Amino acid sequence: MKLPSLKPVVLRHVTTTFAAGSLLVLATAHAAGPVVIGSKIDTEGSVLGELVLQQLKNGGVDVKDRLQLGVTNIVRQALVSGEIDIYPEYTGNGAFFFDMTDSPVWQKADSAYEAVRDKDLEANQLVWLTPAPANNTWAISVRGDLARDNDLTSLEDLADYLQAGGKLKLAASAEFVESPQALPSFQEAYDFELSQDQLLVLSGGNTAATMRAAALQTDGVNAAMTYGTDGGLQALDLQVLDDNLGVQPVYQPAPVVRQSALEENPEIEALLAPLFEALDRDTLQRLNGDVAVNGLDPARVAADFLSTLDN
Repeated sequence: MKLPSLKPVVLRHVTTTFAAGSLLVLATAHAAGPVVIGSKIDTEGSVLGELVLQQLKNGGVDVKDRLQLGVTNIVRQALVSGEIDIYPEYTGNGAFFFDMTDSPVWQKADSAYEAVRDKDLEANQLVWLTPAPANNTWAISVRGDLARDNDLTSLEDLADYLQAGGKLKLAASAEFVESPQALPSFQEAYDFELSQDQLLVLSGGNTAATMRAAALQTDGVNAAMTYGTDGGLQALDLQVLDDNLGVQPVYQPAPVVRQSALEENPEIEALLAPLFEALDRDTLQRLNGDVAVNGLDPARVAADFLSTLDN
């Protein structure tokens, strides 16, 4: 992405009559400090944060670790205020940052990215870099055996399966079942309807509980409310059904950096672009699963993945 109006940081027209000491003072005054890297406190935040930290450090950028700083509003405020310089955020959260939850721009990847990129640059001098193709949005996932036996890969397939009399019971939170933006919007768009007997409503919004219910077939459950990149999906053999109609807002992870920090360290953009381009849905599920399910240290998971990008 070409950045608008970036000012060069290289000093020009320095005369040779300056004393060596004066040159040293001048260079020190303009030296960039370390790039302070933050991240959210959840599993995916820890993975993405470590990937950013290690990729920049490996690329020769001086970095400072402020990973797993807190929840979204805490990390976002730290970036806006200049406490940190960069962290991984989701494009769809622009709907909340800019009070645009009713706008259709968030339903498509390109328009969501462009909207939050343009607004954040104008309002806050924050630059959104290359996003990952992964989409960590609300999803309906089914057991792997059900998906394989019935060729279920999308919500259109699910609607056809239900229309033909297929059996389904979904574990979900009350919010997912009742919120107009969640299950009701899926049902309207794809023309199916689940009865109360086809729902297991769990308290809270923890997808670990809904995925576990599907994996164990609790009370006949064979489908679960999930997020697109949940770490337990592959380990529990659950298949995310593609939302081809774009019912849910798109939540692509992307690095967001203070414009001043990017001007001082322009190599950041080129270092992070190939990394985030490699983070498709299955890859991010696997990396999250290594931490959430296999108990590996996020730093190790990130280092192992980055080593594969170098080959």
